[in-house]
Amino acid sequence: MNNQSLFKLPSRRLSPLTLCALAATTLMGVNPVLAEQKGTQHKLLVANTGRVAVVAADGTLERDIKSGGLHDASLLPNGNLLYQSSWTKVTELSSEGKVVWEYDSATSNGNAGKPLEVHACQRLENGLTMIAESGVGRIIEVDREGKLQHEIKLVRDRVSKHSDTRLVRSTPAGTYLVAHEADGKVREYNREGKVVWEFEVPLFGKKPAGGHGPEAFGNHLFSVVRLANGNTLIGTGNGHSVLEVNPKGEIVWKVEQDDLPGIKLAWVTRVERLPNGNTRFGNCHAGPDMPLSIEVDPSKKVVWSYSDFARFGNSTVAVDVIDSLDSGNSK
Repeated sequence: MNNQSLFKLPSRRLSPLTLCALAATTLMGVNPVLAEQKGTQHKLLVANTGRVAVVAADGTLERDIKSGGLHDASLLPNGNLLYQSSWTKVTELSSEGKVVWEYDSATSNGNAGKPLEVHACQRLENGLTMIAESGVGRIIEVDREGKLQHEIKLVRDRVSKHSDTRLVRSTPAGTYLVAHEADGKVREYNREGKVVWEFEVPLFGKKPAGGHGPEAFGNHLFSVVRLANGNTLIGTGNGHSVLEVNPKGEIVWKVEQDDLPGIKLAWVTRVERLPNGNTRFGNCHAGPDMPLSIEVDPSKKVVWSYSDFARFGNSTVAVDVIDSLDSGNSK
């Protein structure tokens, strides 16, 4: 099978629950594609709001882990999994399935009794773990004992425990880029908590529309990463687009909802710029006939996509290629 081949998962590998879901969607006149990669076959880390799994290049599940609420998950260089095991708890799981570290924001470092949710976590190079706490409005860094080592208060126009933040990522300069979902803004914070850069995701002259699917619209962004050229890559959530923005706040490259033939973008989630210059991004709430993750070249030609609706459904928030543990986000 060559790199441009197509792989479809045999139904005998599907669980009874998945087969029931598949039958139900078929009865509704929907024919969801099963575990299909168009382009190079990769090993993947796939997460939806209740599950995170390692999917082998041949489509089989190497690991399959239930979670409570989940918007962020990553495979660490040592092979451990760092993920949200609930809306308030961050867990590190070994490759053998053993919990080796856990932190519950609901009960730790002054949060007891306060309304909050966690939507982002990241293991830092110094060994600390960054956790973004919506509701209480802060970024924290904690050590292996759960002791608070650093805190950054967040600026918020609209306070919401569910949508103060989505993904938060550190930059090589030591700052934090925050996707403020409710505010529709990217804010970059320095170590002292000062906002040193801000970008409001535009509505492009359209009126916001409710919902989660392709028919929805707004600027409830999901993700943001800093590129090596100094620009910033943004997954605009229900803005149905990927934006590359320069330091002046000018959009220098974008992928919009209907730019890709045969594909309609819905809630655009995690974004990354690959070492080869291509861009990979998630496509959540797009329905059973649309891919969960897409890779395009600079000319916006689709060179890879991944579909797996039968197993991961309509709320898949992260699809990471883990052939190599170096994701290339800063390239």
